[in-house]
Amino acid sequence: MGAGIVGLNCALALRKREPKAKIVVLERGLLPKGASTKNAGFACFGSASELLSDMNQHTEDEMRSLVEMRYKGIQLLRQNLGDKNIGYKNYGGYELFIKGDPEFFEACLENRKRLNKILKPVFGKKVFEVKENKFGFRRIQDHMLYSAYEGQIDTGMMMSQLHRKCISESIHILYGVTLHTFEELNNQVHLETDLGGFQSGKLFVATNGFARNLLDDEIKPARAQVLITSVIPKLKFKGTFHIDQGYYYFRNINGRVLFGGGRNLDIGGEQTEEFGETPLIQNKLETLLREVILPETDFTIDHRWSGIMGVGESKLPILRQLSENVYCGVRLSGMGIALGSHTGRKLARLSE
Repeated sequence: MGAGIVGLNCALALRKREPKAKIVVLERGLLPKGASTKNAGFACFGSASELLSDMNQHTEDEMRSLVEMRYKGIQLLRQNLGDKNIGYKNYGGYELFIKGDPEFFEACLENRKRLNKILKPVFGKKVFEVKENKFGFRRIQDHMLYSAYEGQIDTGMMMSQLHRKCISESIHILYGVTLHTFEELNNQVHLETDLGGFQSGKLFVATNGFARNLLDDEIKPARAQVLITSVIPKLKFKGTFHIDQGYYYFRNINGRVLFGGGRNLDIGGEQTEEFGETPLIQNKLETLLREVILPETDFTIDHRWSGIMGVGESKLPILRQLSENVYCGVRLSGMGIALGSHTGRKLARLSE
């Protein structure tokens, strides 16, 4: 259930194990509805300040394991679908620091050495280094943190390639089908949808931010708002960029700037399964665009949208058998591109 990154990777893993099984994926949207088609296309594992913040809830070993899962997950995605088919570009990733909190900036610069030491077993080399601000950004510190291991993808291309791969493996994907209830009877799972009833031997739930009715408080929806500018002639930068512990993020795409974030302005209000944009967050994004990212540059906003992530107290994905024949793989914590392929495979293995 769920035709996003996790659901389709789960289906492909099941097909490899069960060549003759009938595999059907149910998706309530006309496209994968949550975050898989609406993310910002960051093939990343976390900015320096985000990883340092993570260590307030996780041990050093847990944080390193998370980064390893994300980084290896990106490599698995590239290997499975091919860089050309997902529009992968390795422009590197940068973290910007807004002026006004020099102590936070200096702490992150100093702690990059600690992070590099913790993460060396994963990458073999230092991950974060200091770079000068040569992109014309305003109101930020003169130096940024840079990682050569971060890239970006074309989200639409990725999902199209996953869809084609599933179809080629005789996996049926039914879009526009909403699952209302399910029940286990006589070693079968009975599913009631708006198109009628189904019976299945196994049910795999991969609905991420929409799964809280199954897992109570372990997972919460988290809306992420995004916008994209008009084409900007001679755009000065290429790469993925993070601000404020990853709560803001932007990148280049076809001569435009894609910019998202701001959930920290209204954590409670953005804990919703409803799509949409709010003036509070959209105005903040536009202000940062005009004053920090694209100062003295003429542009308009061409598109706005939102996606729904799944988050919780822990950033580890939930992979669990819920009953005899029902399993779930959810809570990607905004890292679906990095974690989706591995999580889908692991979800399929729960039924072995």
